[in-house]
Amino acid sequence: MPVALKLHVECYAGFKADERPVQFRFCGKRARTFKVEEVVDQWYGLGYRCFKVRADDGNLYVLRHNESEDLWVLDSFRQANLRRE
Repeated sequence: MPVALKLHVECYAGFKADERPVQFRFCGKRARTFKVEEVVDQWYGLGYRCFKVRADDGNLYVLRHNESEDLWVLDSFRQANLRRE
């Protein structure tokens, strides 16, 4: 069974708490903070919410918020296409 990568996520709190992520970092010392440039998509499941985001490094991340545990994990990662000239 895969191990979930836990995240520290800061969210915009507008109409409701944790409305959307604005930045995140992996747990651990000296972890880089990624700023969310764009929320590409979001969806809901039973007890969780997922956000597909493009970070300031150009890569796509799917962040899952397990609401009952108030736990954020990385569900998916896709590296940005690099152009070769």
